[in-house]
Amino acid sequence: MERKKQLTGLTQTQVAEKVAQGQTNHFTAKTSSSNWEIVKRNVFTLFNALNFLIALALAAVQAWSNMVFFAVISFNAITGIITELRAKRMIDKLNLMTKEKVTVIREGQKEMIDPEDIVLGDLVQLTAGEQIPSDALVLEGFAEANEAMLTGESDLVLKEEGDALLSGSFLASGQVLAQVTHVAADNYAAKLMLEAKTLKGINSRILESLNKIAGFTGKIIIPCGLALFFEALLIKQLPIKASVVTSSTALLGMLPKGIALLTITSLLTAVIKLGMRKVLVQEMYSVETLAHVDTLCLDKTGTITEGKMTVEQVYPLTSDYTPEEIAHILANYMGASEDSNPTAQAIRKKFPAPQNQLETANIIPFSSDRKWGAMEMAGLGTIFLGAPEILSKEAIAELDQAQERGSRTLALAQSPAKLDHQHMTLPGEIHLLALLEITDPIRQGAAATLEYLRSQDVDLKIISGDNPITVSNIAAKAGFKDYASYVDCSGLADSELERLTLETAIFGRVSPHQKKLIIQTLKKAGHTTAMTGDGVNDILALREADCSIVMAEGDPATRQIANLVLLNSDFNDVPEILFEGRRVVNNIARIAPIFLIKTVYSFILTLICIASIVLGRSEWLLVFPFIPIQITIIDQFVEGFPPFVLTFERNIKPVEPRFLKKAIFKALPSGIMVVFAALFARIWGSYHGWSDLDIATLSYYLLGSIGFLSVLRACLPLNFWRFLLILWSILGFGATAFFLQKLLEISSLNSQTLPVFLILITLFTLAFGLISHWQAKREETARNSSQKEA
Repeated sequence: MERKKQLTGLTQTQVAEKVAQGQTNHFTAKTSSSNWEIVKRNVFTLFNALNFLIALALAAVQAWSNMVFFAVISFNAITGIITELRAKRMIDKLNLMTKEKVTVIREGQKEMIDPEDIVLGDLVQLTAGEQIPSDALVLEGFAEANEAMLTGESDLVLKEEGDALLSGSFLASGQVLAQVTHVAADNYAAKLMLEAKTLKGINSRILESLNKIAGFTGKIIIPCGLALFFEALLIKQLPIKASVVTSSTALLGMLPKGIALLTITSLLTAVIKLGMRKVLVQEMYSVETLAHVDTLCLDKTGTITEGKMTVEQVYPLTSDYTPEEIAHILANYMGASEDSNPTAQAIRKKFPAPQNQLETANIIPFSSDRKWGAMEMAGLGTIFLGAPEILSKEAIAELDQAQERGSRTLALAQSPAKLDHQHMTLPGEIHLLALLEITDPIRQGAAATLEYLRSQDVDLKIISGDNPITVSNIAAKAGFKDYASYVDCSGLADSELERLTLETAIFGRVSPHQKKLIIQTLKKAGHTTAMTGDGVNDILALREADCSIVMAEGDPATRQIANLVLLNSDFNDVPEILFEGRRVVNNIARIAPIFLIKTVYSFILTLICIASIVLGRSEWLLVFPFIPIQITIIDQFVEGFPPFVLTFERNIKPVEPRFLKKAIFKALPSGIMVVFAALFARIWGSYHGWSDLDIATLSYYLLGSIGFLSVLRACLPLNFWRFLLILWSILGFGATAFFLQKLLEISSLNSQTLPVFLILITLFTLAFGLISHWQAKREETARNSSQKEA
């Protein structure tokens, strides 16, 4: 009697009392970073501090026109703050609990409420596929819990009367009635969430490379700046304003501020573009990770196929029962079973529960680990439903034929043995009753998508819980090239699976643990992996993959941990997702040399200027040949608009490694040309009696023109729009050089400086073309060599 009273749940009065006492499931955790901490992290950095000190020095000598660069620094900091605040909002939303409605029993009636409205002592009813919203104690029923999100272990945990349920885990099978034992901050998931609610460091190879440059320059910039300033002021005896301006230019040039801003801008535009394609990007820097993906692991159901199961045929395998009796057994089985996966739904639709239900007991739900489910049925013994090759080793002609058609198969079997929940092993005596053929249509456009991915050097692997022969035949119909390369993982040891991972394309009868192991093995071999999935059994592999892509129609758990969510649940969107990442990274890699030219020549010229003190005479002492406003104006037409426009172009070729090394390698010749141009202008001009204004003018025009050579290389091969982009940049540079002469402290090229400019830029152009051609050949040779090794 007491039992019945307990299972009616709380009264509304009791619920109100619990709410008044604060015993609800509302829980908000403070993240590790407040808004102020994010502002400090983006504003008070070594990079910004150095630029701020330079700006203060310029302001102190009232060199206002040369402080334009600080607007770029400020914009960069503001962009970083906005990006991190967006990430913080995502972290604030991070919760190991989903927002799906929960069924509670109050005053004997079922109610659907939000998880946060649960109170201590509530009765909750949970079924397979649902997440446990709060720590609870099982009062009735039987289930298997997947606690992989909490423990990382893929084994299903048996949950019976008296067992504890951990919030944040999922029921993989079964149904239970449980009483809530903890709420809010006392929940296991909430405690774990406090550890998970930390703002992860940015995972970006591009920004990591730039940080290496910034780290190096940060160590040398202060001593170099002081040396330049005191040389100009004390030895060269320049006015303090000129000493500050010339020294500041060298220091500013060493810091590659433009490319960091452009990287963030490019990633944000990629997020927006993917969002317009109904792809939710939950972690911005995962777009860059996508660019490096060379191996894509696919789940068959819902990816290659539509996930719309239909029972096509039932083949009796015994004469002991008529087809009608087999249909009756199936109807009773599905009527008593709580399985809710797509296969179970298809069978239930074909065989609805009868009015006179047979008595059932000891129900074991279907598990993707075991590959079978069972129940004791009155007058029939134990009835099993599961994978034919798991339930029996008999040769079945209908099974082979169904698999050749690419159909999923399940066997209905019978045994006189009783079930043991504690030791769920198959009995020795099992008799097959029937074979179910279940079809799942291939997704329209899947064949073209698979072929396109393969043509773009993306290695494809199919990981499925189905029979490998079935998966192989479906793959063949979908145009999967390596459909004949498959393995059955049901009996494989981990060591054997690791050995077969790289050489095998299709993996069948895979457990959740094995899916994770396949991803781990691929990563150990140096591959960058992406994984698509939609089920709870995919969680471990999705978490392990470098980039996880899930279908919105899948389980809430998969959506929660994914980097990207396909809101249309359409596998055909995957190529565009991968190639959006390639577009960002390839275009940034293509334009990076433009930004690093300034770092190269600023560093070399600084060393030369400092070393010139050994010449012994103040008139021979070299000062930095440019001023900040000159660099800022040139940057608008070399580092500004052209690279920004080029980042939007489609570029889907495979990403090449060693981004930083190649960018510096390409920037080095241009940087050396600038150094040579500046020194030649100074020496030649001094020798021929030119004024300082003429020397500055020649240096300025040579600096801008050499920069345009790198822009031209980035625009090759030329088309109409790229030609207009170059033309606009050159005309903009020329117009500002003419109309802003006073601000830039230059004049126009004249009869003395123009011939020298034309001769030098002709020589530089020829040299640049030859060097670029040699570099391209060298890269092609290295690329071909690596492909042969692969």
